[in-house]
Amino acid sequence: MENIKTMTDEELVMAYARGNNIAFDTLLNRHQESVYSYIFFIVRNRELTEDIFQETFVKAIVTIKQGRYTENGKFRAWINRIAHNLIIDNYRQEKNEQTISNDDCEVDLFNNARLSEGTVEDDIVKEQILSDVKRLIDYLPDNQREVLILRYYQDMSFKEIADITGVSINTALGRMRYAILNMRRIAEEHNMILTTD
Repeated sequence: MENIKTMTDEELVMAYARGNNIAFDTLLNRHQESVYSYIFFIVRNRELTEDIFQETFVKAIVTIKQGRYTENGKFRAWINRIAHNLIIDNYRQEKNEQTISNDDCEVDLFNNARLSEGTVEDDIVKEQILSDVKRLIDYLPDNQREVLILRYYQDMSFKEIADITGVSINTALGRMRYAILNMRRIAEEHNMILTTD
């Protein structure tokens, strides 16, 4: 039998569908970090992230066990699309709560000291820029914020972003363009300087 760790995602899905639980454990280990990070970057709340993360993989298990998985060669995009849909469902349920404060997080991802090098002054300036960028991202419409996070924080291609969000590549590109334009406009309106020069 082929070593389970060298199997492709699709082979692991098929093995799990046939009853090999270790195959699903391998899939989970392979994708848990990127799925968790994706969810966290959108919802910015650890407890909610953990709930959505668990629900994502429960839905995956049920779908595979019921023989309804049909995404040959696209497991990563498929599992992220499940997470995406659960995030959207959560936002619909809690319409009144627009954003979650970065202050609620145990770790401030936008002001991480490991990202800084140089003098104390440089660190302070970089910290302020990262804080300003985070605030700018919060002002973006949900669909623009999502594309920006997937592209810059998840390092996904526009093809992957299109698959996850269920839009065309051109729409994903358009949302990214508008996100950048909106961030520039908002920065100018608030006299934010986003460079260290």
